[in-house]
Amino acid sequence: MKGYFITGTDTGVGKTFVTAAMARRARARGQHVFAFKPIETGCERVGGRLVGADQEILAEAAGGWQQGPLRGVYQLVQPAAPLVAAESEGAELDIHRVLHTLHEGAAKADLVLVEGAGGWRVPITPNLDMGGLAAEIGYPVIIVARATLGTINHTLLTIEAVQRDNCWLAAVVLSRRPEDDALAAASNIEQIRRCWPGTVTESIDSLI
Repeated sequence: MKGYFITGTDTGVGKTFVTAAMARRARARGQHVFAFKPIETGCERVGGRLVGADQEILAEAAGGWQQGPLRGVYQLVQPAAPLVAAESEGAELDIHRVLHTLHEGAAKADLVLVEGAGGWRVPITPNLDMGGLAAEIGYPVIIVARATLGTINHTLLTIEAVQRDNCWLAAVVLSRRPEDDALAAASNIEQIRRCWPGTVTESIDSLI
């Protein structure tokens, strides 16, 4: 069973887009996929329950088989870091519950994709950030970054943080939107490659 932990240089950089694309590509190749965002903030109440938009996108990209906690363990209303959102709602996030649910879903899959919330240093509990969760899970890490101005600094700092936490960094994916300058994105990839010798790409082809 193969797995990745997908983190980002920031919120809104394209983690869900990349993770869902990886799930769809793997399914097209005949793999059974578990695509899992355990914690999501900024959720809305639909039909009497809180729904995480990213969690729903990932579960559907994986084929729609995931139900209940397998679609996402925690849904929080405030669009903030998980710790901040949980404290504002009087909730406590149990990492053991997250890990138990992950193992339950992973047992049914050929490929597991776990998407973090926000960036690497976003706090989940007073004692654990997203990087700590990734370390607990133990999967290779994929960093998703913007393709635009500023991404070199943000990406290299995130690479340093992942390596400092002794996690294996599998790749950096620059998520380029249609309106982004393709030449600038290519230049950013070149500069990041100059500083880090691993896989830096706009394509997920080599990852699945």
